[in-house]
Amino acid sequence: MSKRNSQASKTAAREKLRLERERQAKRDKIKRQGIVAGSLVAVLAIAGGIGYAVVQNNKPSQWEAVASDKVVAPANTTGKNGTTVVVGKSTAKKTLKLYEDPRCPICASFEQTVGPTVTKDLDAGKFKIQYIGGTFLDGDSDKNGKIQIGSRGEGSKNAMSAMGAALNVSPEAFLQYKSALYSAKYHPEETTDKFKSDDYLIKVANTVDALKNNTAFQNDVKKGTYDAWALAMSETWNTNKDGVTGTPSLVMDGKKITTSDGNAPMTAADFTTAIDAALKA
Repeated sequence: MSKRNSQASKTAAREKLRLERERQAKRDKIKRQGIVAGSLVAVLAIAGGIGYAVVQNNKPSQWEAVASDKVVAPANTTGKNGTTVVVGKSTAKKTLKLYEDPRCPICASFEQTVGPTVTKDLDAGKFKIQYIGGTFLDGDSDKNGKIQIGSRGEGSKNAMSAMGAALNVSPEAFLQYKSALYSAKYHPEETTDKFKSDDYLIKVANTVDALKNNTAFQNDVKKGTYDAWALAMSETWNTNKDGVTGTPSLVMDGKKITTSDGNAPMTAADFTTAIDAALKA
């Protein structure tokens, strides 16, 4: 091989190596750009996710949003925001105030054992009943009695709203639905929150003749027609002037009706003794 050919071969090899290095450098640059772009996208995605989470966390809950809604009062109510609910014969001279929370297990026991006697006396015209519903089992109220939304659930508020829908049908439907909600068959354990389900509330309502397959009632439950009313009723409970701090509580003529141990009567006999004394006072 001549020196000229040898030199030409070396030059060609060097050129080929140079071109290969340039191609590799371009590939490395593109790769680096891809990594940077990917990292940027990941950072933006994380930032976006954090931003979305922050927005969602700061977004008012359904019940917090309802708190500012205009109250739609059910039929068969009076007073501010329709929170005065009185049922019974107009000829009854005295009114028994009944304070309850839909999720309250003691209220359920009271309704299951004493409820039939209360209904019998109500139908006999011994007294009217003013119902005052609380939702404290969903969450505590603050020092001013204002509702704290959703710290332990939402079933009391949701059931209260459904009871408003029943009251809109008739006082009788309201009383029968309230009894069904407190029944041994349908009342949930305090640690569960079954009443937050509209479907469950409608299932219970289908055991009441006036509410069974009642489209208007079911639409009111699903749409939350009386959600704001439920909060207004709960605030009435929180700010009551009778000194009531728990449920069930019974009050007549401004005085709590209790047994000798200071608690609400939890048997039919104790209720009859206590209510007869209150009626004579």
